[in-house]
Amino acid sequence: MERTLQLLKDIVDQTPLPIGVYIGTELRIELANQSMIETWGKGDQVLGKTYFEILPEIGRQNIFDQALEVLRTGIPFHAKDRRVDLIKEGELKSYYFNYSFIPLLDSKGEIYGVMNTGMDITDLHLAREKVQSSEEQLRMAIDASGMGTYEIDLLTNQIKTSGNFKSIWPVEGEISNEKITSRLHPDDLAVRERAHQQAHQSGIISYQARILNEDNSMRWVRINGKIIKDSQGNSVKIAGVIEDIEKQKVFEEKMKKQVSQSMEELRRSNEDLQHFANLVSHDLREPVRKIKTFMGLLKREIKFDTSAVFKRYLSRIDHSAERMENIIEGILNYSAADKKKHIVEWIDLGEILEDIKIDFELVINDKNAQIVHFGLPKIEGAPILIQQLFYNLVQNALKFSKPGEFPYIEINSKIIQNNDRAEAQISIQDNGIGIENQYAERIFNAFERLHSKDQYEGSGLGLSLCRKIVNRHGGQITAVGKAGKGAEFILTLPLEQNKSTI
Repeated sequence: MERTLQLLKDIVDQTPLPIGVYIGTELRIELANQSMIETWGKGDQVLGKTYFEILPEIGRQNIFDQALEVLRTGIPFHAKDRRVDLIKEGELKSYYFNYSFIPLLDSKGEIYGVMNTGMDITDLHLAREKVQSSEEQLRMAIDASGMGTYEIDLLTNQIKTSGNFKSIWPVEGEISNEKITSRLHPDDLAVRERAHQQAHQSGIISYQARILNEDNSMRWVRINGKIIKDSQGNSVKIAGVIEDIEKQKVFEEKMKKQVSQSMEELRRSNEDLQHFANLVSHDLREPVRKIKTFMGLLKREIKFDTSAVFKRYLSRIDHSAERMENIIEGILNYSAADKKKHIVEWIDLGEILEDIKIDFELVINDKNAQIVHFGLPKIEGAPILIQQLFYNLVQNALKFSKPGEFPYIEINSKIIQNNDRAEAQISIQDNGIGIENQYAERIFNAFERLHSKDQYEGSGLGLSLCRKIVNRHGGQITAVGKAGKGAEFILTLPLEQNKSTI
């Protein structure tokens, strides 16, 4: 008998679940295993003390009353997931337990005590609360978004829905696969079937379809789902969401129409621009050519001395015709800069500058100008455009020279790194009339002029064309200067292009 009692005591002490035995109406602690002592957190010296002495903090939590009621009636009491506030390490903390009070009877059937068992489920309770909170937040988010959810049991074909599913996909009563597909537009049944077939490989269902409403009107919906598998890899469930995208589809169609209209307007605009270019190229240039031709003939035919006024008028006519031809040429070059694709080739910038010096040979000699360049590299680009770029910049420097001072134009370069890309930074500096820095950006605008056409000839398109060309090559161009102190144009051009045409 003594051995049996010792065995029972050892079992109770080693049991990981808290166990305590309280005797009499004072609920004096007769037995408490190590797990119960640790749960109370009041030290090992608890035997012989009353339940209330050990845990006075639970006096207002009706737990004493529950134990005393069991002692009085003999009816066991069981609590599940019940909050219990305990003081541990001087701090009141909340725990959650499954616990029981069970009556103990003597040999005469009289109740002499209560056995208290319990299980700390605080972590489980908090995890469940977290899951419930997440589910509630998800439900609120789904409701706020106007979406609906669905879940299909692939073993029973039962379908559960929530949120706005039924308001989006109008089905009455118990939902079945047949009822769902009956609301799909006939032309979209194949889309759904194809999406489900693809999902067997990807595990993801995603498609858009049209739903037929009760009045036979339609609305667009987007369906996204995922196949859920068991531990053996068998597909057991499909979970997903449905979203009403009718407004989005209407907006998309509206945007498509607007884009289509814009493209049509752009096409007509391009055609008009082409007609204009043809007009400039042929219809306007031809009269100018004739004016210049007849002016030359008229000058040769005049064999006798004419008045100074007559000669001045002839000179002005000739000058105006020359200016008109220059303007027409500038417009043609500017309008053509974006149209044609040019093959990228290696270009020797030094050779380009030498060719340009030959082109301006008469002007250089007339103004006694000097053009020098140092160490210009080879770069990839469109030769005809690069030629036009430096031609315009040199022409600009020669044009805006100071009266009575020999023009001096210096061109040099250095290689720089820009985001792991090698670039040539080229400086074109002159000693001309210069520019104020406040106008350094304006001069690149089309038809922008800082000086009257009577002072300096030009179309107002040269520098704008330069920026177009530099931009097409993936570079930049800026200007700096000071009035009366010359101007400097700084351009960067990549040494290599990452495309075969520009």
